[in-house]
Amino acid sequence: MTEALRQYTLPLLFALLLHAVVVAALNIGWQPERKTVREIKPQIVMSQLIVLEPKAAPKAQPKPAAATPAAAKPAPAKPKPTPKPVETKPDPQVQKAAQEAAQREAQRRAEEAAAREARLAALNDLALSEALASENQDLAAAAGEADEIAAQSYRAGIYQRIVDNWSRPPSARNGMEVELRVELVPTGDVVAVTILRGSGNTAFDQSAEAAVRKARRFEVPKESRLFEQRFRRFNLLFRPEDLLR
Repeated sequence: MTEALRQYTLPLLFALLLHAVVVAALNIGWQPERKTVREIKPQIVMSQLIVLEPKAAPKAQPKPAAATPAAAKPAPAKPKPTPKPVETKPDPQVQKAAQEAAQREAQRRAEEAAAREARLAALNDLALSEALASENQDLAAAAGEADEIAAQSYRAGIYQRIVDNWSRPPSARNGMEVELRVELVPTGDVVAVTILRGSGNTAFDQSAEAAVRKARRFEVPKESRLFEQRFRRFNLLFRPEDLLR
């Protein structure tokens, strides 16, 4: 206990001393120092706008016009003399160049005209050739038509001649057909007969071949061209149903 009192004695004395100093200061009337702040008030400046009008300049008095004599008239102006044209001699080089240019232009135009005439002539020739070709085609078509009509007539006669010389075998039936290759000379004589496609019935095929050989000669066109084209060598289809027998 005594040790504890000894520990708190010094702080207790210090606290008492501090309180005593504060109490004494209050009794004496001590106040903390205050700083005075000067207040600055704005100054108001009164101003007024004064407009100064410029002074009017004095008007200038018009000067009196000088009197002109009534009888005075302006003198007529003299015409200026017309200057004479200056005669200049043409430059020989310029003249030569102009002549050469004119000659070249004339030559160019002549060449263009010649080329145009050549083109027109070529077109005319082409048109004439086309017209002739078209006409030849028409003529050939007409001739071919006439040849075909004539050939059909001769073929019908040859077929009828074969039918007249055909002996029908017992095994022949409608629906059978055989294709033969027949070769003639200009007189119409038969020189060869060949079976190109048989019917499957040998008797029928051989009977058709025998009918052609039996005829021996057929009537053919006298015209060499038509004979060579249509009857020198031709194919013949032989069918029983076309027969009247």
